[in-house]
Amino acid sequence: MQAKPVISNNTPLAALWSIGQVSLLRALYGEILIPQAVYYEFLAVEQPKRQELLLSSPWIIPVALEHPRRALAFNGLDAGEAEVLALAEELDARLLIVDERKARQYAKRLGMPFTGTLGVLLAAKTGGHITAIFPYVHALLRNGLYLAPEIIIKALELAGESKGA
Repeated sequence: MQAKPVISNNTPLAALWSIGQVSLLRALYGEILIPQAVYYEFLAVEQPKRQELLLSSPWIIPVALEHPRRALAFNGLDAGEAEVLALAEELDARLLIVDERKARQYAKRLGMPFTGTLGVLLAAKTGGHITAIFPYVHALLRNGLYLAPEIIIKALELAGESKGA
């Protein structure tokens, strides 16, 4: 395991799964750790297909918290988000992949680097793994992921794309 891991929450993992792009996580970050609560959240929907993905992706590694009560410090978050932050503290993560605003606010206060689903797509474009983010953003929206319009506009600007690209 790398000295400073990358830890993902369920929403980015499920969103990338929904558009067939989970492999971008491996291409960009190598191993991805997920706390137990995220593991169970991910498997709560379409369990057989998602279980198959996890079994065929040994680089997505479920990890139990050494100090589970640490997650209780993150008021107002669901179990997955709280465990992502607690695991990040325990393992001195180099990056968190979280979309939820409140979890990102906690990460910012704690000085933890973070990105989200759109950040992963931007990094993938920058790294030459995809040629454009717009088709994936469109697919995410079609699959029911809520993305604030201003965030979409900013991501497309950063990618050098227009909404119709």
